[in-house]
Amino acid sequence: MVQTRSISKTILSLDDLEERFNLRPTEDEQFFTKWIDNLPQLSDAEIATLDQIKNRFYRHRKRGSLAEGTINQLLISPLLTLAGLYDEPFYVTTEPEVEIILEDRDELLRGRIDSLIIQQQLWVLVVESKSTRSFSVALPQALTYMIKNPNPQQPVYGLITKGDEFQFIKLSTGDNPQYDLSNIFSLLLPRRNQLYDIMGVLKNIKQIMSPTAVVE
Repeated sequence: MVQTRSISKTILSLDDLEERFNLRPTEDEQFFTKWIDNLPQLSDAEIATLDQIKNRFYRHRKRGSLAEGTINQLLISPLLTLAGLYDEPFYVTTEPEVEIILEDRDELLRGRIDSLIIQQQLWVLVVESKSTRSFSVALPQALTYMIKNPNPQQPVYGLITKGDEFQFIKLSTGDNPQYDLSNIFSLLLPRRNQLYDIMGVLKNIKQIMSPTAVVE
């Protein structure tokens, strides 16, 4: 008899993830750098907007912890808008349900992605904002959702954030499922706005996943 389990209550560690999906971090040093290095130059208008986003977030954050919905309003939505990931050829769906059947375990994993950016039938970016959870818990859950990518021949990208911090993920599911992570970007660093780097990565992902791009 198939047992239905919640992803958020079942996949709590990388061990849980690897046990069920045989997913491992990549050994390829170039797996990640092709889309994280050589970030595009930002315009003066983009820099000014990112400074405004950071200052607005920091003003609210100083008053205490923020709920996930507030993080989405203050950070995620403005960033995706500025990166052009709400525009053609992309569209966004919020809280789509994901089901993964593990026949060898008689197990059905079920959960909801916070935000999913899609280009035609291609999953482009899975966004998870977990204000009350550490990255060590948010990461395996985000990877679990990404495994459901309906086009395993294409990579899928992820972004997890607690508001203060961001981390990107790249997952390739194919014959040899593997993933890699970016460094953690912090909005609490003084005298530096790491939203510039985050925006550069988002623009790179947009370029890589555009219909005319060659995906590596």
